[in-house]
Amino acid sequence: MSLPLEQLRTSLAGCYEIERELGRGGMATVYLARDIKHDRQVAIKVLLPDLSVALGPERFRREITVATHLNHPHILPVYDSGEANGLLYYVMPFVAGQSLRDRLVTARQLPLDEALRIACQVSGALEHAHKHGVVHRDIKPENILLEDGQALIADFGIARALSAVGDEKLTKTGISLGTPAYMSPEQAMADPHVDGRSDIYSLGCVLYEMLAGEPPFTGPTAAAVIARHALAEVPSLTVARSTIPDEVEDAVVRSMSKVPADRFATAAEFSDALKGCQDTGVRPMARTERRGRARTTAKPVKRRTAVIGAAAAVLAIAGIGWGASSYLGFGTQSRVANGGFDADLKRIAVLYFTDESDAADLGYLADALTEGLIDELRPVAALDVVSKNGVAPFRGTDVPPESVAKVLKAGTIVRGAVDRVGNRITVDVRVYDGATGSPSGRTSINRPEADIVSVRDSLPALVAFTLRDQVGTEVQLRDTRLQTANINAWLVFQRGERMRKEARRLATVDSVDAARSQIAAADSVFAAAETLDSSWPKPIIARAALAQSQARGARDAIVREQMITAGLAHAERALAIDARNAEALELRGTLRFLKLYFNLAPDPTEGATLLRTAEEDLRTATRIDPSRASAWNTLSLLLYQKLDRLGSHNAALKAYDEDAYLESTRDILWRLYATSYDLENFANARNWCEEGNRRYPTDAQFASCRLWLMTTNLKRPDPSDVAVAWKAFDEIRTRMPATRWEAVRRQYEMLVAVPIARAGFPDSANRVIERARTSRAEDPSGELIGREVLVRTLIGDKDKALELLGVYLAAFPKHREGFVSGNIWWWRSLQGEPRFRELVGS
Repeated sequence: MSLPLEQLRTSLAGCYEIERELGRGGMATVYLARDIKHDRQVAIKVLLPDLSVALGPERFRREITVATHLNHPHILPVYDSGEANGLLYYVMPFVAGQSLRDRLVTARQLPLDEALRIACQVSGALEHAHKHGVVHRDIKPENILLEDGQALIADFGIARALSAVGDEKLTKTGISLGTPAYMSPEQAMADPHVDGRSDIYSLGCVLYEMLAGEPPFTGPTAAAVIARHALAEVPSLTVARSTIPDEVEDAVVRSMSKVPADRFATAAEFSDALKGCQDTGVRPMARTERRGRARTTAKPVKRRTAVIGAAAAVLAIAGIGWGASSYLGFGTQSRVANGGFDADLKRIAVLYFTDESDAADLGYLADALTEGLIDELRPVAALDVVSKNGVAPFRGTDVPPESVAKVLKAGTIVRGAVDRVGNRITVDVRVYDGATGSPSGRTSINRPEADIVSVRDSLPALVAFTLRDQVGTEVQLRDTRLQTANINAWLVFQRGERMRKEARRLATVDSVDAARSQIAAADSVFAAAETLDSSWPKPIIARAALAQSQARGARDAIVREQMITAGLAHAERALAIDARNAEALELRGTLRFLKLYFNLAPDPTEGATLLRTAEEDLRTATRIDPSRASAWNTLSLLLYQKLDRLGSHNAALKAYDEDAYLESTRDILWRLYATSYDLENFANARNWCEEGNRRYPTDAQFASCRLWLMTTNLKRPDPSDVAVAWKAFDEIRTRMPATRWEAVRRQYEMLVAVPIARAGFPDSANRVIERARTSRAEDPSGELIGREVLVRTLIGDKDKALELLGVYLAAFPKHREGFVSGNIWWWRSLQGEPRFRELVGS
C-alpha cells in the first residue's frame, strides 16, 4: 500500500509539492513532485510499510548517505532522504525519458551499437560505485533509465540499505533483493561475500537480453530460473541473432561465468572489452566451433529458408493455433513461462538435422545423424522419444521449438545442423526446453571430411551421452523443486548440491583434504535446509548420500564404520517421513551392504541379516522406481558377492537400460564387462570393455579389462600379442595415479605373463612372474600369490598352480569357499585333479 497522497503532501509540505503518483513497484511507490527550494521536478520514492519497519530510520539514513556521495554522470543521484509518518523515502531527479525495460518492450532487440553503448555506460557507473564500496545488487532493465541517449542507474541507495538488512529479515517481509532473471549464482545462494563481480554478472544478463530479445535464462518459477543460472551453460546468442560478432559473445559469456573469479575482475575491464567490440565493427560470423574449441575460418552466415506454410499446416491439423497456451489434454499442465506448458522433460523430440553446406550435399549425413540419435535414445526405458515418423512433418521447417513441443507434447527439443568448412565437417546440436523454447544445452563436433564415416557412426552416441546428462540435471532440479513449497529450503539445498559436486570434482584430482572440507560444509548446508522444511526428506537423503560417499572413500575402518552408522541413521529418518521413498530405501540397502562388504560385521548372524535386508531394500526400491539405475547396479554388485553371476549380469543390464541420465554408467559398464567375462561370454565382455574405454578414455579400470581379455580364448595366440600385452600394461600405468600404481603394479605385471606364455615364450613368461613376486610382508592380503595361482593355471602349469594353491589356502582358509561354490571357468582345468579336490574340500 502507498501512503495516501494527501497525507504525504501534508508531511512534506514546505519542502516538496506532490503532484501525482508515477507508479508502484514491489518495494515502493513513486511520486512526481517539485522541489520548492531548488525549483525543480523530482521523483520521491516511498518505501512500503513492512520494508520501512525492516530497515529502520537509523540504518536507512546511515546507508543511503553513502549513495548520496556517488557522483558519476551515469548514476542517478540521491538528493535527499527522510521519514514521513513512519515511512521512509528518498528523492531523486525526475527523468522524463523511459527505462531500458520500456525500450525493450517496444524494440525487443536493440541495434548492436546501442546495446554496447548502454552497457559501457552502465559499466562505467558500476566501476565508480564499486571503488566506493557500493554494490548495486539489482541491476536490471527497470533500474536503467534512458534520457537523451544516456543511461542512468537508479536505486543505488536502496540497494545499499537493503543489503545491510540481511536476506533472512527481508524474506520475512516477502521482499527479496535482486531479480532472478539477472541474479548471479552467488547472490542467489545468499553468499555473504558478494562483491562487484555480481553486478558484472547482472549486467551481462542485461546485455544478453538487449541483443537476444529475452533474458539468458527463463523458467516457470523463480527457483527454476535461479537453478539455470547456477547450472546451465549460457545459451549462445547466435540462436537468436547470427550477426553478433565473436568478440561480443565472448565478452558476454565471460561476464556470466558461474564462478566470480572467471569473470572480468572489474567493471572497467568489462567496459574495455565492450569498447574493443565496438571498435571491431559489426560483421557476421559463422559459429561452427565456440567456447573452448578451436575456431574454424569465418565465412558468411547462411540462413535457412523457412517453410512456414508447411509448418502452419502441421499445426492446423493438430488443432492448435500459434498463440495457444495449451494443447488438447495439456490444459491442466499449462504454466506461465513465455506461453509455455509444463511438458515432461523426459519426452524428447529429435528434429531432422539440416544441411547447411554451400553445395547442399550433406543431406544424407544429416538424416543419418538424426535417425542414429533417435535409435540411440529410444532403448533407454526412462525416456520417451518421439519416433522418426512423429518428427518427419517438421522436416525442413523453422517452426519455433516451443510450437513443435506443443504439437508433439515434448518437454525437450533437439535440433542440429551439418556444415562443411574447408575440408572439415561440423555438426552443431542444440537442446531446447519445450515449455519455453529457451536453449538449455549445446554440443558440437568438428572432424576432417575424410573421417565422415566416423562422424556418422560416433556422433549419435556422443550426443546421446551429452543430452542424457543435460536432461537428467533439469529433471532432478524439477523433481526437487516440486517436493517442497519452501523456496528458501530449496535454494539452500541447491547450494549444498553445488558443494557436493565440487567435492566430487576435488576428489577426482586427488585434493582429498579439500574434498573432505567441502563435504563437511555441504552436510551443514543440507542440515540447514532440513531445518527450514522438516517435512521434506530430500536434505536428509542428501546427508545419507554424503555419508555413503565418505564410507566408500575412507581408508580407515573406524571412520568408514562411523560414516555407515551416520548414513543409516539419516536414511531411517528419511523413511520415517516417507516409508516408500525409493531413494532412501536404496541408500539404506546400499549402506547395509557396504557394512558387510567392508567386513564391518564379524558376527556371521549379523552378516547374514545385513545381506538379506540389504537385498530386500534394493529390490523394494527398484519395484517402487524401476528407473533407479544406481539401485540396480548395487543389487548387481550384491548378487556378484553372493556368486550369483547370472543374476548379477541381469541386474547390471537392467541398470544399463534404466540409466537415463548416466549417473552410474561407469560402474554399470564395468559390472557388465566383469559378469560377461565370468560367464565366458567373451565377445560381449570385449564389447563392454571397449564401450567403457570409449566413454571413459582416461579410466585405468577400462584399460585393465583389455589385458584381462588376453587371458581368454577370444582369439588365437600370436607372437604379436606380447607387444599388445605390454602396451595394455603401460596404458594402465599411464591412467592410474602413481601412488595407486605402486600398490598394484606387480599384479598386472604377472598377468602379462599369460599372453606371453600363450604366444610361445614360456621362459620369458616365467621370468616376468618371478620378477613380479614379492615377500609376504609386502603382500599381507595374499593377493599376489593368489594372482600367481591363476596365472599358472591359465598357462597350463598345473603342478606349480596346485603347489601355490596349497600355500594360499593354508594362509587364507576363508577363501576356500570361493573355490567350492564359485565354479568360475578359470579353475576348470584343475577341477579333475585329486589334489585340487583335497585342497578345496570338494
